[in-house]
Amino acid sequence: MAKSNIHFDISERKVLLRLFDIVCVLAVLHIMGFIFNFDYFKINPQHWVWTVVLAGYLTTFATIFELYNLQQASKYNIVVRNVVLTTCVTVLFYLLTPYYTPNLPTNRLQIVYFFLAINAALLLWRYAYIVLISAPRFYKRVVLIAHRGDVDAIVASLQKSDPNYRVIGFFNTATKDDTRPSKLEIDSISLSEISKLADDTDVSEIVVGTPLSEGMTVELNSELIKLLESGIPIREYTQVYEELTYRIPVQYVEKDFYRYFPFSRNSQNKLYLFSSRIIDLLLSILGLTFLVLLLPFIIIGNLLGNRGPLFYSQNRVGKNGVKFKIYKLRSMIKNAEANGAQFAQVKDKRVTKFGKFLRRSRLDELPQFINVIKGEMSVIGPRPERPEFVENLIKEIPFYEVRHLLKPGLTGWAQVNARYGSSNEDALEKLQYDLYYMKHRGLFLDLTIIIKTLSTILFYRGQ
Repeated sequence: MAKSNIHFDISERKVLLRLFDIVCVLAVLHIMGFIFNFDYFKINPQHWVWTVVLAGYLTTFATIFELYNLQQASKYNIVVRNVVLTTCVTVLFYLLTPYYTPNLPTNRLQIVYFFLAINAALLLWRYAYIVLISAPRFYKRVVLIAHRGDVDAIVASLQKSDPNYRVIGFFNTATKDDTRPSKLEIDSISLSEISKLADDTDVSEIVVGTPLSEGMTVELNSELIKLLESGIPIREYTQVYEELTYRIPVQYVEKDFYRYFPFSRNSQNKLYLFSSRIIDLLLSILGLTFLVLLLPFIIIGNLLGNRGPLFYSQNRVGKNGVKFKIYKLRSMIKNAEANGAQFAQVKDKRVTKFGKFLRRSRLDELPQFINVIKGEMSVIGPRPERPEFVENLIKEIPFYEVRHLLKPGLTGWAQVNARYGSSNEDALEKLQYDLYYMKHRGLFLDLTIIIKTLSTILFYRGQ
C-alpha cells in the first residue's frame, strides 16, 4: 500500500471548525468556573439546556459571520473581525433569552467575563487551526490527468475553492508536450513518472479531468489501475469540482448532461413545495411590513439622492420562460438605458449615491416580495434575468434555459456565492450555482441560502 499523508477534506475541516468552536468555548467557560468566582454559566446536568442554547447560537452566528468560510478561515486578520462580531451577537442573544439561559447575574462584571472568555477561546483555537491544520504539511496533494489546454482552468478552479488543495503535477492526455502551463507553476509528467511521483510525494488523490473518449489510452488506464490497487483514490474531475465549489461544471458535462444531472426530488415533493410556498408568503409579509416602516426614510433619501420616481418596473423571464414585471426601488439615474439594455457594472456610473446604498443594503429588492405574493417569484431561486440578455445567453451558454424550470428567486445560491454578473462568463458561473441548487434543492440548502443572505446584508456586500 502507498504511504498515506494526513489531509482534511472540505467537509472534514468544516466539521472540525464547528466541533472545536463549541468544545473550546465550553472548556474555557468550565475552567473559569473553577479558577474564578464565575457562576453565571455552569455546565452540569441540571442546566444542560444552557449549554445546548449557547452551542446553537454560536454555530448559527458563526455561520452568518462566515467563520466556516474556508478561504477566510485561513486569514487571521479576517478571523479576528468575524470572531468578535460572532461573540457580540451570540452574547447579546444569550442575554435576551433568559427563559432558556441563566438569569442576569447580580455582578454585571460576569457578563464581561463571559464575553471575553468566548472571544479568547475562539481566537486561540482559530490561531491553532491556521498554524496547524492549514499548514502545508496538511495540504491535499493531487496529480491531474487532463488535456493540456484545460489544465490552467482546472487547477485555478480547484485551488481557488480550497486553499489546502495542491495540484503537484499533471499528465497531458493530448500531446507529448512536457512544457509547463503558461500561468501556473505545475510540472508536466510522463506516463512512467506518475507512479514515481505518487510514491515520492505522498499523493492524496488522482483527478481525471478528461472524457473517456479523449486521451484515456489502454496504457494510461493500466497505470491508473495500479495506483488504485496501491491505495490511491481516483476521482473524476466534475465530481471533485462540484464537491469543492458547490457548482455544476456544465461546460464539462455537455454530452452527458442528463445522465450526470439528476434533478432534486424535492422539485416534485408536494410537501416541500407547499412548505416553501407558506414560507414565501410569511417572509413576504414580513419583508413588505419592513419596507412600509422604512418608507418615510427611503422617500427622503430618494428626494435628496435620486430625484425621480421611487419605484420602477422591468420585464424579467420567469418560470418556463414566462415574462413578468419585476418591482424594485429605483437605484439608477432616470433614462439609465437610453442607449439600450446593458449589464450593470461594478461601480456603474449610472447608479446614484442613494441608489448605491439601496443596492449594497439590498433594500432595493424589498418590493419584489409583491412578485413573490403574486406567485411570479419565490424567495429562493435563480435570479430573474432580462429577456434581452436571456436570448443571447441561451445561444452562448449550454443548457442555460434549464434554470427556467424553477421560479426565479429574490435570493438564491448563485446570488450569495457568485460575483455580480456583467458578462457571459459571469452568467456561466451563476448558471453553475443555479444548477447545483436545482440538483440539491432542499430545506437545509434553503436555510443555508437565507443565512448567507443575512451575511451579505450584514457585511454590506450587495451590488
